[in-house]
Amino acid sequence: MQLTQYTDYSLRVLLYLSANPGRRSNISEIARSYGISKNHLMKVVQNLAAKGLVHSIRGRQGGLYHNEATDKITLGEVVRMCEPDFYLVECLDGVPGKCPIDSACYLKGVLSNAMKKFMEELDSYTIGEVSKNHVQLQPLLNIKPDVPKRSTALKSLPAGG
Repeated sequence: MQLTQYTDYSLRVLLYLSANPGRRSNISEIARSYGISKNHLMKVVQNLAAKGLVHSIRGRQGGLYHNEATDKITLGEVVRMCEPDFYLVECLDGVPGKCPIDSACYLKGVLSNAMKKFMEELDSYTIGEVSKNHVQLQPLLNIKPDVPKRSTALKSLPAGG
């Protein structure tokens, strides 16, 4: 069983943005961080924005922003959004008659249960939970951690000194 590249990239974008909260990101930096094609990410990001999973703002000050509500979405929900026809084998797609042994097949039940358990496991984790180690993720993704800004105000000198 393998998720599509599209789903993999969708999860990676959500993980990246969740590890980079409150800051603007762009497709180029996400692509560089993961070593993947910018062109592949463009369609993924458009879909995530259309579904409200990321905030996308056009223009000079635009970019991608983390949507805090996305932290509560489960990995299973993301997989189902990206792969509505996700089946281990075609006999699990609900269309009868594709296989000559369909009506007497025990394998179908075993695979159906395996798929159910797989999705239950994905449903037990949210985007927020898998990105809670953002301090460790940031350097791996080339995200610069928040550094307190130095004050530009002049410090007063002590009298006589």
